[in-house]
Amino acid sequence: MLSHDRIWAAIDRLAERYGMSASGLARKAGLDATSFNRSKRTSPDGRDRWPSTESVSKVLRATGASLEEFTRLIDPDVGRAKTMIPLIGMTQAGAGRSFNDEGMPSGGPGWEEVEFPDLSNEKVFALEVQGDSMEPLYRDGDVLIVSPTASMRKGDRVVVRTTAGEVTAKELKRKTAKSIELRALNAEHPDRAIPANEIAWMARVMWARQ
Repeated sequence: MLSHDRIWAAIDRLAERYGMSASGLARKAGLDATSFNRSKRTSPDGRDRWPSTESVSKVLRATGASLEEFTRLIDPDVGRAKTMIPLIGMTQAGAGRSFNDEGMPSGGPGWEEVEFPDLSNEKVFALEVQGDSMEPLYRDGDVLIVSPTASMRKGDRVVVRTTAGEVTAKELKRKTAKSIELRALNAEHPDRAIPANEIAWMARVMWARQ
């Protein structure tokens, strides 16, 4: 069902999917950077303001997303089968739990599961954020749906596990055969460059449940 809240939530999800804030998405689409600010979504007298079809068209053109993809973001659960996926904490992910060659958790006692729409061609699992190292974007208790098999490009948000057991979430700056360069999500934490031979797996953040 189309609604004011769902349309704006879909724009926020589209920005997240392509590694941007709502204002960053507006700028990329050639709109004023404040166009998608939350303060612009209602008028001073409390009436709902809807994004124009022209704005939506510019956003789709700027990201390369299809209208079908945007429609699914409005209501991602419509017509989609559900599946149960593993839910583990960041600490668990780095504490020697077993992962297969594709970077997927291979099971373990006491692991929880959460329901999520079946992406069929993508292998995904859920990571619960622990601590404040990813604020203000992700906060303690947020759940990230990640895929180690999804394609990744510059600007994507990724979770990386090193062979030493460290798990970190950052933005992908550059990837070469020898290393990956990561930009911190929290300004108080440094950017990183990690040698390729020290990476156990890297997964793209597909969704965030906050």
